[in-house]
Amino acid sequence: MKKIAPCAIGILSSLSFPAASIAQERQLSLPAQVVLGSEAQENDTRLPLARSTLSADELETSNLGANLSESLQRVPGLVAVNRQNYAQDLQISSRGFGARAAFGVRGVRLVQDGIPLTMPDGQGQPALFDLDSMQRIEVLRGPLTTLYGNASGGIIQGFTGEGSFYPTLESRSAFGPDGLRRSRLRYGGQHGDLNINANVARLDTDGYRDHSKTQRDTANLRLGWDIDDASSLTLLINSLDQPETQDPLGLTAQQVREDRRQAVGVSQTFNTRKTVRHNQAGLNYTRRLSNDDQVTAMVYAGERYVQQYLSFAGDNNLVTGEPGSGGIIELDRRFGGGELGWQRDTELFDLPVELAAGLTYDYQGEQREGFVNSGGSKGAQRRDEFNAVDSQDVYLISTWQLDPRWTLTAGARHSRVEFDSNDDYLLDDQDDSGSVRYSQTNPALGLSYQWTPSLSLYAALGQGFETPTFQELAYQPQGNGLNFGLTPAKSRNAEVGMKFRQDRTSIDLALFESRVEDEIVAGEKQELTDRDTFANAGRSTRRGIELAVEQGFDHGITAYLAYTLLDARFDSYIDSDGNDLSGKNLPGIPRHSLFAELSWQPPGSGFITALEARSLSQRYARDDNTAEASGYAVFNWRAAYTHAVGNWEVEPFARIDNLGDREYIGSLIVNGARDRYYEPAPDRQWLVGVGVQYQWR
Repeated sequence: MKKIAPCAIGILSSLSFPAASIAQERQLSLPAQVVLGSEAQENDTRLPLARSTLSADELETSNLGANLSESLQRVPGLVAVNRQNYAQDLQISSRGFGARAAFGVRGVRLVQDGIPLTMPDGQGQPALFDLDSMQRIEVLRGPLTTLYGNASGGIIQGFTGEGSFYPTLESRSAFGPDGLRRSRLRYGGQHGDLNINANVARLDTDGYRDHSKTQRDTANLRLGWDIDDASSLTLLINSLDQPETQDPLGLTAQQVREDRRQAVGVSQTFNTRKTVRHNQAGLNYTRRLSNDDQVTAMVYAGERYVQQYLSFAGDNNLVTGEPGSGGIIELDRRFGGGELGWQRDTELFDLPVELAAGLTYDYQGEQREGFVNSGGSKGAQRRDEFNAVDSQDVYLISTWQLDPRWTLTAGARHSRVEFDSNDDYLLDDQDDSGSVRYSQTNPALGLSYQWTPSLSLYAALGQGFETPTFQELAYQPQGNGLNFGLTPAKSRNAEVGMKFRQDRTSIDLALFESRVEDEIVAGEKQELTDRDTFANAGRSTRRGIELAVEQGFDHGITAYLAYTLLDARFDSYIDSDGNDLSGKNLPGIPRHSLFAELSWQPPGSGFITALEARSLSQRYARDDNTAEASGYAVFNWRAAYTHAVGNWEVEPFARIDNLGDREYIGSLIVNGARDRYYEPAPDRQWLVGVGVQYQWR
């Protein structure tokens, strides 16, 4: 059966071909926005950007399988940490973009199977990735990624695998401390022209810290249909239900020293917690025409409900007398969109070239209400508005084979994003309705040179932008309504790199620089509530080096190293108090980060074990660099054994994290209220589990 792996930008993955066939291959695949039928390419030496691919084995081996951070820590340039707080999701930043996000992921686009998991306003939710059926995850960084819309840090895209040819039923359960348990049931199989891959899973934990109990249920379905030899259709359905997840909030340095597992007192007073329900579906269709043109079409739609209890009442402002916006937020969102894409192989100026063009439309409409938090119960209403954002994009990209060694990729994308707010809460005698429109054209250019069959060099330039998210627009320093004074951050990005692939050796090296104007930073705190508001800083620069090395040895031994050096500073920034912070380090970004692994898998044994090392250097918690989290290094161990008997397969596994039982800060809440910046990581933790599979043959 033909592979069907839709992805929003996956064709970038196939910008490579075997060096031995350079003269015979006509052209590379183009970076179109939606591509069905694209397959992973092992030889990526001609890709003019940094690309890291995580296979299904790397995603699941001896892991809990619930959090994207479990595997993303292997990727150079990325910092992905579990906050030990499922009410706030993971923290993921790429080359320093997104490090200050206090909720969700911003600055990095999230995509699965051609369906965006990042909303039109630029905020994404990594919990929506279907890790239980993932075939691979690709992480793309560099100037060319700015061709894909509202982000500057890169793209994380997931590819759901097809179900097995023979019907297969699998169960997997994992157990750990603090009441941690995760169980899943998965089915896959080929039935005529229809391929099915479906799973359901439940996560339960009392949490490492007090007041952090969580239950999360997920369900995912992928149906792939080969309509005929030239066309295919894929249906994807995803659901997440996470009720009443407790939020322990961040701690001050003194509170960490007293009891790193405690929750802040106001979390009990106001019973801080969060409920999320998310459902979405998408369709991807592709057809190859008789003249080798290919058309693709994608549509998706969904709904998301969020109710969050914050750590204050949100009643009337005792100083100004103005009504507050409430300490309980309720969001009822509907979203959807689509894309139409076209590709063609042709010749221009007697050179082989591929052209890709497309149109996209995305919409997000959200009823936002605020209520007084009366000791953990819903009180009087204080906010009622409908906020909407829609974006329209058009792109054109071309890849030219200048000669058998040189390849040029060039393109541009024009984006238009409009925010609109309709205020229905008029008891404060104010109508805070309004709208704002942002537009931007982003060009990018990449050039690669195949120096030898094993070694390639590349360089790229590109321009990107990030609009404020609705969460960043939501509050003003004074008064209510959206903060329409915020403007998008604009980046200019450059990168040079080399890639080496030979036998059991793989080396990737990239040097990059990004210069950002109007960086979006935390502004003044709202009086009495400590809500974050946001403002535009002047200029900032991120420059660094990424290195990834993998080496295989005899007897099934493999060594892997990922290292990042990143210098990220404000070039020009006067904060809301008038302090000149020019030259200060951007908060939340470590200068050094490292992941290393030594694994052993005796050939034919079914056994694998590995020792992992993870290290981050010092990170600052405030823009003025007056609070920090010390650097750390921790070591982990894991092992698994797979044994097949007839149609059955059994896989017990175990891991121990933080072997040295070190105390350290896992994540930071940048510029957190009342100096509550710190979210401690667990001490030594264990995890054991077993997977059982049966296949009908």
